[in-house]
Amino acid sequence: MKETWRFIDSGNCSPAYNMALDEALLDWHSKGLIPPTIRFYGWNPATLSIGYFQKVEKEINMDKVKEYGLGFVRRPTGGRGVLHDQELTYSVIVSEDHPEMPKTVTEAYRVISEGILEGFKDVGLDAYFSIPRTDEEKSALKNPRSAVCFDAPSWYELVVEGRKVAGSAQTRQKGVILQHGSIILDIDEDKLFDLFTYSSDRLRQRMQKNFKNKAVAINALRSEPLTMEEAKVAFKKGFEKGLNIELEPYTLSKEEEEIVKEIANNRYNNDEWNFRK
Repeated sequence: MKETWRFIDSGNCSPAYNMALDEALLDWHSKGLIPPTIRFYGWNPATLSIGYFQKVEKEINMDKVKEYGLGFVRRPTGGRGVLHDQELTYSVIVSEDHPEMPKTVTEAYRVISEGILEGFKDVGLDAYFSIPRTDEEKSALKNPRSAVCFDAPSWYELVVEGRKVAGSAQTRQKGVILQHGSIILDIDEDKLFDLFTYSSDRLRQRMQKNFKNKAVAINALRSEPLTMEEAKVAFKKGFEKGLNIELEPYTLSKEEEEIVKEIANNRYNNDEWNFRK
């Protein structure tokens, strides 16, 4: 018997709502109120999200964020800055004690990302997991040179033709794993690199040039562009196959919506959270 997990497609939501719903799902799952859950979502407006530990003053060009009319939010997960624009964003909420979940973060990443791997196969891309092999590659993970998430693949991130195609981040709280990430359909590199600060123009140019060799969007690899709806179908199937589960669609109740909005207002809409030192 396949285990049934919950599936939520919340469509395009505000940055604060998106992070609040992921937090609420983690909390509800920790209390046994909901089964493991996979969620798909988008962003309105397009948004720059930063990792839990990032320093806004040091790394982010807020003038450009405003100029582009982007949303801005700090994630509860680590990692680096992500421009959520032409992408399918996913989150997975599952207990650390789930029999299929390995104890280590890295191995749990691999298991959850099997779902994304299967999704890439479904859209005709030959994706595989990146595994840093040399000491140099491993130390580069510990000391990232860049504030840009897609600048380098981490353990078990997904790669096509040697370039990163999906970026994910994970946190563990209250005995629950929350992994969320970006499946990029198209990417505007100039806009992305405008959002960060650099010690010199030359450094920015060099990093942006290197970026093309390190990251790629799905539609740059396909002759036929993939639509958002096609991506949702493919990656939903991918998660079902990769995790050997069935996904049952679910819509939040009014009460649940109220709780999410409260978390959004108290935390993710709050400058104290987003710009904290």
